[in-house]
Formats: sequence, structure tokens, C-alpha cells
Amino acid sequence: MTERVTKRRRETNERLLDAAEQAFAEHGFHGVSIAELCARAGYTTGAFYSNYGSKDELFLALFTRRSEIVVKQLGEAVDQAVVSEHPIATFIGLASVVDEETRSWFLISTEFTLHAIRNPEAAQALARHDAAIRAALAELIAPLLTTTPSKVTGTDLDMLMRFVVAVREGGLAQSLVEPAALPHGELERRFLPALLGGL
Repeated sequence: MTERVTKRRRETNERLLDAAEQAFAEHGFHGVSIAELCARAGYTTGAFYSNYGSKDELFLALFTRRSEIVVKQLGEAVDQAVVSEHPIATFIGLASVVDEETRSWFLISTEFTLHAIRNPEAAQALARHDAAIRAALAELIAPLLTTTPSKVTGTDLDMLMRFVVAVREGGLAQSLVEPAALPHGELERRFLPALLGGL
């Protein structure tokens, strides 16, 4: 494959991902067809099927792209936190910020999670992607754990990551429904420093 063809394919894929992210955020995963996604991106369905076999595959590609962005952002937060007076609290404060992209992705990923719960094949694929992001996050926060007496490793560390994700996503769901009662990131900022520091 020539460099020119590879570049064109990459650009096509990025446009499909951008169109899907916008459409899923606006109308939901089930609220938009493949044909509508392609029209929004300016392509025929042939372009879609030359890159993906289904909408599920497209979502998982979006998941991978979003995960890379999040890991980069959290890596920058770790770099700032480890040189601060209170590393874990600083990291959680930086990591718990919610912007419009975070809100949109939460809507997209929550709907796909419900889809996966009803679809075993989608659930298995999502579980693999979730495991990969948990492993990346565990590696990322390792420098922070060295600032506490914590000795969490292996399976316990994966379970800790599951708990942190549960608090993050559960808190975000509640704060989007009741923003006045529960500001974004409040649960994480209030409880996670004590939890991580006391493990």
C-alpha cells in the first residue's frame, strides 16, 4: 500500500470517527444509522465497510481514540501531582474536571455499555477494551502510589481501578442529573484521597 493510499485511508477513518462521535452524542448509538454516519462524514457506505464491519467496531475504535486522549491527559496530571505537596489529592483534583468532551463521551459510552449488557458479543469486546484502559491507568498512577504506604499490586490493583472507575462514572451520572446537589468530581475529591492514602 502506497503512502498516499495509507494517508487517504487514515483521513477517511478520522472523518468517520469524528462524524460518529458527534452523531452518537447528539442522537445516541442506536439513533443513527450507518448510512447517516457516512453522509455526515461525506462518504458512501462503501467507505465505512472498508474500515469497519459494524457500528460496534466503530464504537470500539472511538473508545480506543478517546482512551489515548484520556491517558495522555492523566499522565500530565500525574506529572504535576508527584511534585506537589499532596500528590494524590492534587491528581484527583486535576483528574476530576468535567468538560463538554467528557460529558459527551459519558453519554456515548454509557449507551454503548447498556447495548453491551444486552449483547454478549459486544460485552466481551467492551470488557477487553475496559481491561486495557484499566491496565494503562494502573501503570499511570504507580508513581502516585509510591507516595503513600499503599502496597496494592496485581489483582488488587485491578480491583482498585474498577472501584475508582465506578466512583468516577457513578458520580458523573449523578452530577449530570443533579448538578446543584452534586458538583462534578465531588465524590472523587472528597473520598478517594483518604481511600488511596489509607490502603
